[in-house]
Amino acid sequence: MLKTLRYQYLSILWAIFVVIVCEMPATDISKSGLTFFEGFDKLAHTGFFFVLTVLLFHGKIKEQGSYSYRTLTILKILLITFALGASIEVLQLEIFTYRSAEWWDLFADMTGVGMGIFGYIFLHRGRVDEKRI
Repeated sequence: MLKTLRYQYLSILWAIFVVIVCEMPATDISKSGLTFFEGFDKLAHTGFFFVLTVLLFHGKIKEQGSYSYRTLTILKILLITFALGASIEVLQLEIFTYRSAEWWDLFADMTGVGMGIFGYIFLHRGRVDEKRI
């Protein structure tokens, strides 16, 4: 367990960053003078969780010392990221009521996770095919 956490420190730090940013009042962001387009929030959620997924895979690769993966690893990453995304929305609903909890945010989170998993499998398949040649 401790070995796994040692390799996942980047993903843990990123998850903490994501929670903090997602729970910040929107007025703090708008006071900075930046203007965003409608739907920027969903794009940010997608990007945050894409990076989180990539960092989770990176930690797993470092821990194993190889690019091999099991379906169980992908399911664990899906479960962890879904739990984090759902927790953020529950926190916004129950505690940080100045933020709005939306199902679409969770959908955007899982879209980013899907993109990260697809990218990992796609790149992994390329490495396996190179070894066969």
